[in-house]
Formats: sequence, C-alpha cells, structure tokens
Amino acid sequence: MASAAEQLAANLNFSALAKADELKKRIWFTLGALVVYRLGTYIPLPGIDPAVWSQVFRQQAGGILGMFNMFSGGGIDRMAIFALNIMPYISAAIILQLLQSVSPKLEALKKEGEAGRKVINQYTRYLTLVLAALQAYGIAIGLQGAGNVVSQPGPFFLLSTTITLTGGTMFLMWVGEQITARGIGNGISLIIMAGIVAELPSAIVGTLELGRQGALSTGLILGILVMAVAVIGIIVFVERAQRRLLIQYPKRQVGNKMFEGQSSHLPLKLNTSGVIPPIFASSLLLLPGTVANFNAGAGPEWFQWLTTQLSHGRPAYLILYLGMIVFFTFFYTAVVFNPTETADNLKKHGGFIPGIRPGERTAEYIDYVLSRITVVGAIYLALVCLVPEILISYASVPFYFGGTSLLIVVSVTMDTVAQVQGYLLAHQYEGLIRKSKGKGRRR
Repeated sequence: MASAAEQLAANLNFSALAKADELKKRIWFTLGALVVYRLGTYIPLPGIDPAVWSQVFRQQAGGILGMFNMFSGGGIDRMAIFALNIMPYISAAIILQLLQSVSPKLEALKKEGEAGRKVINQYTRYLTLVLAALQAYGIAIGLQGAGNVVSQPGPFFLLSTTITLTGGTMFLMWVGEQITARGIGNGISLIIMAGIVAELPSAIVGTLELGRQGALSTGLILGILVMAVAVIGIIVFVERAQRRLLIQYPKRQVGNKMFEGQSSHLPLKLNTSGVIPPIFASSLLLLPGTVANFNAGAGPEWFQWLTTQLSHGRPAYLILYLGMIVFFTFFYTAVVFNPTETADNLKKHGGFIPGIRPGERTAEYIDYVLSRITVVGAIYLALVCLVPEILISYASVPFYFGGTSLLIVVSVTMDTVAQVQGYLLAHQYEGLIRKSKGKGRRR
C-alpha cells in the first residue's frame, strides 16, 4: 500500500490531465460558465446613459461603490445587468449562518445532515431573492436621482431595472451552483474571483503607464511588485496553517475481536473566519462617505465631519478598520465554530484529548486554544489588509487591489488547485488498481 502511494505521489503531474476526460469536461464547463458571466458584465441596463453614469461613478469610486465594483468585475462601473453580482447571495448566506447560532429551528436543521442543508440552501435562495430585489430597487432610485443618467425616469424604469438586476443575481447564483455541481471548485467563489482578476490587467497597465510618464518612480513600482509577492506568500502560508489537537480513541471490542486504539487530529485553522472580517469592516466604514457623496454635501455638520475623518488614509479610518477586523475575526469565528458541539461529538464517538477530561473540560480547552490562534489570525488579517491601504493612501498607488481581494484570489485559487489535484490523484489511483487487477489475471 505504501509503495502504491509513493508511486502515485511520484507520477502526479498535470500531464495526467490529458487522460482524465471527466476532469477536462469539468474544467471546460467552468471556463464556459465564467465566460458567460464576463459577457454579462458588459451588457448595460436599458434606459441609462453609460457615459453620464461613468462620470457619476468616478466621483464615487473611492467609496463603497468602488469596493463592490471590484467584486463585480467592473459591472457597477458599466452599470451592467450583473451589477449586483453575487453579493446578495453572499449576504444571505452570512445572515443565515449567523441566525443558526440563535434560532433553534435552523440549528436543528443544521444537525440533520444533507436533508437539513438542502432546506437551509433553499432558505438562502429565498433570502437572496428578497435582498437582491431590495438592493436593485435602491439602485434604480439612486440612478434616477443621479442627474441625467436615466433617459426616461418613472415607474416603468424602476420596475424594469429592479427585475433586470434581480434576475441577473439569481442567474449568477444558478450559474455558481452549476459550476459547483458540474465544474471545478466552488462556483460562487470562482465568480467573485473572476470579477477581481478581470480588473487586474487594466490596473497593471495603468500603473506602468504612470511609471512611463514619470508620475510613479521605478523603485516604487518594483516595491509594489515585491510587496504583492510577499503578501501572497504570507497568505498561502497562513491559510494552510493549522493547529492540530491530538485525539485519542480507546480500544474497543466488536464481537470476539479486539480493535486497537487509534489516534487522529482535530485541525483548527489559524484563520477560521476567512475573508468575512475585512469585507464587513470595509462595508461599514465606506458607507458614510458614499451616502455623503450621493447627498452632495448635504446633511448635518457632524455627519460631514464624520465622513471626512473616515475617508481613506485618515488615522481614524485606519484605527477603526484595524479594530473592526479584529472584532469581526473573533465574532465570526465564534459563530462558525462551536467548541461545545465539537466536544460533545468527540465524547459521543469515544474520542478524547490526552490529559483532558471529556465533555465540558474538553470544550474549555478547545476554546482556549482557538482563542489564542485567533489572535494570530486577527493580526495576520489586519496586516494583510492595512499595508495595502497605507500604500494606496500615502504612496498614491492608482489602483485598488488590496488585502481583501488578494485574500479571495489566493484562497479560491488554492482550493481550486487542490480539487484538480484530487481529481488527478483519484484518476491515477483508479489506473493503478486496473493495472494491478490485470497483472493478477495474467498470473
């Protein structure tokens, strides 16, 4: 068995892709679905003037619209039918995940396994529809109030825009589910990553053009490149990092046979919360400035002072951004990982941590370890997200490809590559089994 595993590891390479027909079909399906998504980001909404909207958007690009435009692959800049992208679905999934910790009904569904997950997924779709319709109606209202963007404002424009944007989000949700089922990787994550990566070439070209014109020094451009490589390396290292707790299972007797005790590990990720904390923090901090810009300076004096202090690069913005990332890291980790439930499951199956009493003491120990590695995870997220913010603000880097987007791109790429390697490994393993059976028959 060991020699077979060694042979698999030695022979595992992407040349095996030519023989893995099922994997090739999945990759082509994924690429085709992403091409359809990208085409949709270039189809503008009916009834608007794209040139006028482009001017309005440039005035708001530093706020929350700029961040969502990055996630939508330029869909908001062009006000396309996929302008909402998949963000309502992400919001709905996060809301239901939070509700599972306070709603006994949802918590019971979560424990039912596959059947419960299907019901929760259906609830997520319904909530996505509601959130998308509300956000689409809000965008329609905002477009009508943004000068001469809309050629014929009125109820018909509001209705058509709401239906179009909502339909675009529901279609992308369906595309994402199809990629997950029939393609490679998580479809929703791949759609978000495709939108971010699609804007990267134009950002690089713009930076190099500024360097050619002398607006940016060559040293600064090289420094940005080195920093990007270093940040990507840190993200890869930390996202793969785990704290493994040793789990021991005692000897057990089944009939007349005695089975030896086994040991395994409980992996605790260094960054359990993923990319949710910086997304939450950015959205909350950018919201006041976006509202103030849409109101063209109107509003009470204290609100104008607040939006000034919370603008990009200001000390108050950076301090609050740091604090919110740390808070949401601990908060979301507490939501997605329940030490008491984990300890109960270990006790139910006879597992225990050596030197720790099963049950409540095990839950306390897991919580103790998780809290301390979450401190490291929060520091990591804060550094990865704050360094690009400082660079953008004080070095005048002309594009926003910060820590949040890098986290998403690197994490999704790692997951997708791991899944491709898993398919290749399974394909080669099946090939070795067929060869060994063939040799057995010849003997």
